[in-house]
Amino acid sequence: MPSLVSRLVPLYIRATGRQRLLADAARARRHLDEAPLRPESYGPPARLRRDVRLERTDRGTWPVYTLTPRDTPARGTLVYVHGGAWAREIARQHWQLCARIAAEAGTRVVVPIYPLVPRGTAAEVVDTVADLVEEARAEHGRVAVGGDSAGGQIALSAALTLRDRGAAPLDATVLLSPAVDLALDNPQIDLVQPSDPWLERPGTHVFIAAWRADLPLDDPRVSPLHGDFTGLGPLTITGGTRDICMPDTRLLVAAARAAGVEVDYREEPGQLHVHPLHPSPEGRRAQEHIVGVLRAALTG
Repeated sequence: MPSLVSRLVPLYIRATGRQRLLADAARARRHLDEAPLRPESYGPPARLRRDVRLERTDRGTWPVYTLTPRDTPARGTLVYVHGGAWAREIARQHWQLCARIAAEAGTRVVVPIYPLVPRGTAAEVVDTVADLVEEARAEHGRVAVGGDSAGGQIALSAALTLRDRGAAPLDATVLLSPAVDLALDNPQIDLVQPSDPWLERPGTHVFIAAWRADLPLDDPRVSPLHGDFTGLGPLTITGGTRDICMPDTRLLVAAARAAGVEVDYREEPGQLHVHPLHPSPEGRRAQEHIVGVLRAALTG
């Protein structure tokens, strides 16, 4: 049975109105119109872990942050791409997860602040994230890419892009409730939707249209489920049964395994979208597993 804390998360989502942007297409379109006029803050919280060092560089117009363990040498690199429906900035929970990975896995974590819709689009962002991963491997050796939700889509699309460039398989790809088919037309979604208190399709479709721009929905840079998974490195994927991304995640797991890819999939009954970011026992267990996977892949 889900913990008490995890059962309270839906109440918090509804009380704070966090679902409204994705539930209402008109509200989503207003967000696109107003976002350039009122950009959200993306900087790290004032207080992260004391055992982590934080540095910023700029790659063109992209701020790029690197988190490293303060007292031990960093080994390997994770490039982590935050979620937010391609329209919302990185949040405190993302920073906290990245800091924990840096400290406890003993690795560097590169966090690109990519441009959001309507300015950012899939073609540019996916290719640039792939470039960052290639550069990290050339400089530091072992490398992984990861992300949650929309960031999971970008991370998996970047892994496919690197494979298509002829790059060696990544040491790990870590996906938290990834959005992998942006058509959102899997009939199983209709069965999950009544139990998902957070994600809905009307507003999400608005952001997806801006994100894909001129690319078709089945382009792997938009919907990585339509890619060929042959030759990818190992995948670690988390999901919850109260998440409309779950049906397509199951298809991803099946397709990747059929292509010979090693897949570690953990689906938690009763859990919501990106539950590893939630302050619940289930979230803490998921984070511990992710840290362990990355420690073994990048520093073991």
